[in-house]
Amino acid sequence: MSLNQYALNEDQRQIQDLIRRVAREKVAPRADEIDRTAEYPHDMFEMLKQLGLFALPFPEQYGGAGSMLSACLAIEEFGRICYNTAYLLLVQWVPFGAILHGGTEDQKQRLLPGLASGDLRGAFSTTEAQSGSDVSSIKSRAEKVADGYLLNGSKIWCTNSDIADFILVAARYREGDTDGISLFIVEKGSKGLEVGPKEDKMGARGVPSCPLFFDNVLIPEKNKLGGGFKSVMQAFNASRPLIGARAVGLSQGALDHAIEFVKNRSAFGQQVSDFQGVRWMLADMAMQTEAARHLVYRAASLVDANAPATELAQVAAMAKCVATDTAMKVATDAVQLFGAAGISSEYPINRYFRDAKVLQIIEGTNQIQRNIISNGLLGRPPKK
Repeated sequence: MSLNQYALNEDQRQIQDLIRRVAREKVAPRADEIDRTAEYPHDMFEMLKQLGLFALPFPEQYGGAGSMLSACLAIEEFGRICYNTAYLLLVQWVPFGAILHGGTEDQKQRLLPGLASGDLRGAFSTTEAQSGSDVSSIKSRAEKVADGYLLNGSKIWCTNSDIADFILVAARYREGDTDGISLFIVEKGSKGLEVGPKEDKMGARGVPSCPLFFDNVLIPEKNKLGGGFKSVMQAFNASRPLIGARAVGLSQGALDHAIEFVKNRSAFGQQVSDFQGVRWMLADMAMQTEAARHLVYRAASLVDANAPATELAQVAAMAKCVATDTAMKVATDAVQLFGAAGISSEYPINRYFRDAKVLQIIEGTNQIQRNIISNGLLGRPPKK
């Protein structure tokens, strides 16, 4: 595939059509309830597993289909209906980039086929209370000992951690002359690992986020990933197009709801959709969504083409930033078009608005994305 363009093939269009139908028939009836109860949707996970959708971005040798673009199509279509069902795919795929690029062959064989099939569930943890999106400032530390590493410290906002079979945890370590950051595979039930209570979130409520506490957690040598700080960045580069796709789906869903609402409302003796101000708002929402979609697909095509890391980092950051800012703008305008109904929990657009805000923060805030983009333009290396 060319690094400068993308095109949906027939298989991808069939995937898109299938997921669009499943989302409307199976997911839509559950979307509001998942958000309202803030309970993990096990039925949705099993549906995704049975459809074989977890396999989409994984290389064929690990049981996957080898297409990040197809993965983005899936997230977009589910995200158009239900943030949380799309999020089930996303959290399954976030550890993927780090393991693929920094893992040993043993680690890849142990973890990637299980993630691709849905038999394993993973989580990815970098965020700490004092540093937020600044991965280079984390304080959790893994000390080298005879049997491996002793991990101490804490994390916040680790999504999927309370049900994950393993968590990729970023921690500082020193070994010989090496002092840096690496990822460690922390397995469920490890002695000294405590998963705290789930956060009561404004959006993304169906997939839990929890704090983590590490008290002399022994990490076997076989569970340390290679690649150091670079592996952390590879994980983000691979996941940011997925976040962007999630945002595009939300934008399209918010636009869909807004169109349906204004077509069926009247004011001052005419349909709301006949007012020029309303029509221009809808046109802007559609243009912004389509522009974000193309940038996200471009970023996904770079992942599939194994583009150079520097190029991918730039485009992935752009895709995440533009698409999630668009989602917030489109959702905000949709609420405005709904009027008083837009701030009522009786209408789904309320949910879209809350979920959109989350997207501007996760996987590196959009201010961080702008730093990545500007550093690339100026030729400045990432901070380590």
